[in-house]
Amino acid sequence: MFQRMSEISALEPIPFSLNFPIGKFDPPADPDWQAAAGRAQAIAGIADLPANLRAAVHGLSDPQLDTPYREGGWTVRQLVHHVADSHANAYARVRLALTEDWPTIKPYDQARWAELADARTLPVEVSLDLLESLHRRWVVLLQSLQETDWQRGYLHPESGKQTLGVVVLLYDWHSRHHTAHVAQLRKRMAW
Repeated sequence: MFQRMSEISALEPIPFSLNFPIGKFDPPADPDWQAAAGRAQAIAGIADLPANLRAAVHGLSDPQLDTPYREGGWTVRQLVHHVADSHANAYARVRLALTEDWPTIKPYDQARWAELADARTLPVEVSLDLLESLHRRWVVLLQSLQETDWQRGYLHPESGKQTLGVVVLLYDWHSRHHTAHVAQLRKRMAW
């Protein structure tokens, strides 16, 4: 279920969806996935995201970056900036969860953020560079957590309580999910 991008291309065909190319996030019921080994694999996925996303968009022209990954979806450019926005928010939320007692976090309208001028026009390199630095800090923080820290979390007004043990799995999935959007678009368009 939690495969690296390099492993996905080597597998037999996976049921494909333009919206959810690796499937929807479904936290594993197996408690071992929320134990040290599962978390370590998820942290490795988060660590891999900057290089994987950079590789996925490498060599794309501006017209290609401005192509939606699916009909009615964001452009590749907006998607890259969305990942930076989302992961910056997630990093801050993890820090809040570690320093406050079950804080209520503020959601944001990701669709409206993707329509702001910076997300529609800036070179993707800006967000790729941000992701490299952000993930370097985030991974060090996640690797430093003690067992009891993983049961801490925050209250999302729309999704309810989220433990850091689930959050790390979610953002590993999110990293692979959006990288797969770009990889699948390149494959469909023969780029």
